[in-house]
Amino acid sequence: MSNSRSSASPVSRGRNRVLSDRSTGDRAIAERADSERVIVLDTTLRDGEQAAGVCFSVRDKVEIALRLADMRVDVIEAGFPAASSGEADAVSAVARAVRGSTVCALARAASCDIDAAGEALRDAEQGRIHVFVNSSDIHLAHQLYKDRDDVLAMTRAGVARARHFTDDVEFSPMDATRADPEFVEAVVREALSAGATTINIPDTVGCVLPHRLETMIRALFERVPEVGEAVVSFHGQDDLGLATANTIAAVRAGARQVELAVNGLGERAGNTALEEVVMALRVHAVDLGVHTAVDPSGICGISQLIEERSGVAVPLNKAVVGGNAFRHASGIHQDGVIKWRKNYEVLDPAEIGHATGSEIVLGKLSGRCGFAERLRLLEIELPGDSFGRAFDAFQIVADGQGEVRDEELRRICSAAAARETESLQGDTRERSAG
Repeated sequence: MSNSRSSASPVSRGRNRVLSDRSTGDRAIAERADSERVIVLDTTLRDGEQAAGVCFSVRDKVEIALRLADMRVDVIEAGFPAASSGEADAVSAVARAVRGSTVCALARAASCDIDAAGEALRDAEQGRIHVFVNSSDIHLAHQLYKDRDDVLAMTRAGVARARHFTDDVEFSPMDATRADPEFVEAVVREALSAGATTINIPDTVGCVLPHRLETMIRALFERVPEVGEAVVSFHGQDDLGLATANTIAAVRAGARQVELAVNGLGERAGNTALEEVVMALRVHAVDLGVHTAVDPSGICGISQLIEERSGVAVPLNKAVVGGNAFRHASGIHQDGVIKWRKNYEVLDPAEIGHATGSEIVLGKLSGRCGFAERLRLLEIELPGDSFGRAFDAFQIVADGQGEVRDEELRRICSAAAARETESLQGDTRERSAG
């Protein structure tokens, strides 16, 4: 390893490549003079794999990384090379395979970790080392067993060593949202002076409130003005269900990188969900004045891939990618969606690559409008008064179960049509007899 920063580019060939738009997919938004680019760092392969019971193979990591790169995710955090030789091999494989996105490796502020990260990223087209160190008094006293001066020295040395490998270095003061703000500012100054180009503020235990986070990040810009020369980032955990709200608050405060994971996969209650933040920023692009380069059409596909490879099921009611995200069971909602989808949907399912799109689910809360629409889609035509008969029969069945499936609906309609035919034949016989 060379000791000269000028030779620090076997990993990264320039930070501007990460920040430049690589597609015209969002040109209408990106060309707005007042719209700023938000960099998306996906940590599914690193922090996502920290979810209990999850273990991605090398093949899994490469396949997932390539899919993320196809979606134009800016930075792919591939793993923690110092954790094991297998993890180092996996990060190296991702670094060799990915083109167009930056590949990032995590490292503690320790020489052995940083060297392992640099070696794993040797073949990356664009590489980043993400250095972190504990910053809260809780962690210093009960995990790291070091004082504040030690942490400042570790920060300075760790970032400087990472710069021997790459000019793209991210620094995180772990547990920043529970730390003394003045100490966080001091640590950030040390990281910047040593050459960090991205400063990440992590909510390590997912406890901060959105308005407090926004205040914290704004204060960082005010009290450490040199941070404006770097990219300020936010990494949220979802322990209190606030990760997405906190990430949007961070963007409002000036953060221009967000750290996300597909399906919110991650340690404990998970990370901030990529699909939620990407789509929230699209829906509120004008209000927030920002955009990302991510192609949303790959969201459903990558969600399904992560569910399959991680073994962690996506809840039916999960925002954006859950199985019920575009399924409507209320009669009032069904009526509104049938008349105009946007009555009850803020997202277009086609935009995220949804296989089936909006769906009417027939159950005890469905009305005649939803019932008729489902029959239309199934190409079922009911003669005479048989529609009323079929709907009455449907309601009886629906009262006893959560959903009336298509095959049962066909049976109900066939029976109603048959009764209608019998009734007509009976009327004909009576008229003939008379």
